[in-house]
Amino acid sequence: MEHKKTVLLIMGSTRAGRICPKITAWIAQLGHASTGLTYETVDLADWPLPMNDEPEIPEKGLPYAQAHTRAWSEKIKTADAVIFVTPQFNWGYPAALKNAIDHLYHEWRNKPAAIVTYGGHGGGKCAEQLKQIASAVKMRVMPTMPGIILPKAVIREAAPFEPEHDFQQHLPSIQNALAELAEHINVTSES
Repeated sequence: MEHKKTVLLIMGSTRAGRICPKITAWIAQLGHASTGLTYETVDLADWPLPMNDEPEIPEKGLPYAQAHTRAWSEKIKTADAVIFVTPQFNWGYPAALKNAIDHLYHEWRNKPAAIVTYGGHGGGKCAEQLKQIASAVKMRVMPTMPGIILPKAVIREAAPFEPEHDFQQHLPSIQNALAELAEHINVTSES
């Protein structure tokens, strides 16, 4: 029986009152509808990874000293690809996401990755920074990096929103990113 390919949707925000879970769920729903892949959401709030608590640099690889790092390593190893779903904070991406990436090295290597950002300006600067970091750990980043522009009312007043209705203009770029990722996974698994 063929292994069903798994994509981890890694939520970049751990902030209280965050909208990341709602946007991530919508992207997972789109992925389920358009590809034959399995999507699993990974909430970094559920993965406490203290900063710099491993005695060795991640590039040296296993064995990791800390149980939480070993568990994080195993989780990332299960993925055939990842999608980073993250807000743009002050032109960058959240520290929790950087820390989660920096905890590992070899586990990310050659893994296809898509980047979906959101914010008042869509998250383009955040996406470019995240692309550089993902490339540094040898991930293969997809060319389409959707940036969802949030209305000011959502950001400033926590106004309600429904991604499937309110973000329709971003649907083509998200579908392109999902298709690129699915194609990259299939090409990789055939070679």
